[in-house]
Parts: sequence; structure tokens; C-alpha cells
Amino acid sequence: MKVILVQDQKKVGKKGDIIEVSEGYARNFLFPKNIAIEATSNNINVAKAKKGSAERKQQQATDEARLMAAQLEKVEVSILVRIGDGGKLFGSVTGKDVADALKKDFNIDIDKRKIDIRGEVKGIGDYDAVIKVHPAITAKIRVHILSE
Repeated sequence: MKVILVQDQKKVGKKGDIIEVSEGYARNFLFPKNIAIEATSNNINVAKAKKGSAERKQQQATDEARLMAAQLEKVEVSILVRIGDGGKLFGSVTGKDVADALKKDFNIDIDKRKIDIRGEVKGIGDYDAVIKVHPAITAKIRVHILSE
């Protein structure tokens, strides 16, 4: 029996998939728990339309992420830190510091968990930070660490 999954089901398929299952499994498990619906011609057309719409939305999100990544590549951020004797930092510079600087200087709001600073920040200098804009798209910005 062909069914269309309404939600993800482990080891069976993902939402919107049209799959072949045994009639007993469909009638006794999938239908009562509203995990799947029967694959009639009308339901198949609706499922294909929804899948096409989801793919267009995903493509649009990817295009927007590419555009944002291209804009972020041009950005350079300066962060003022306290320096102790011997040129050592008090504390550390983290993704939160970079996110705050981006918000303050350029009004760009990025989640601190999506920012990864390459190399350990030990003192004054220039460092690279990688920002995960989209699961498959990243942008690299330059971070200048300056003394107060």
C-alpha cells in the first residue's frame, strides 16, 4: 500500500515521502497515529506541490545566505581588550565579543554560537573568524585585537 508521510518516521522516511508499506502497518500504526495518509491521486498532487514549495524556500534561503556571506567577507571588526604585563590578555576573546562588535559597528545580528575564531587569541594582532551563515555556507571576517 502506498502512503504519504505527514511527519518524519525513523527507519521509514521523511515528511512528504511517498513510500510503499504493508497494509497492516499502514492501517494499524501509521493512520491511527496520524503519521501518514493514504496516497490517493489528489493527496499525491498536494504532496508534490508542498515538496516543490519547500525546495523553492530552501533555495531562496541558500541564495540569501550566499549574499550575506559575500557582504560579511568585506567586514573587519576591531575589539578593544585589556592587556597585562608581558602582552597577555585579561580573559579571552570569544564569539560573543565578535557578535557584539558586529552588532554595535555594523548593526549585523549574528548568533555567537555561529562564530568560530581560528587560532587561539593570545594577544594583540589580527585573527580570522569564520561565521556559519547557513549549514553549507560560511564567511570569513578579519578580527583586529587592539589594546585599550
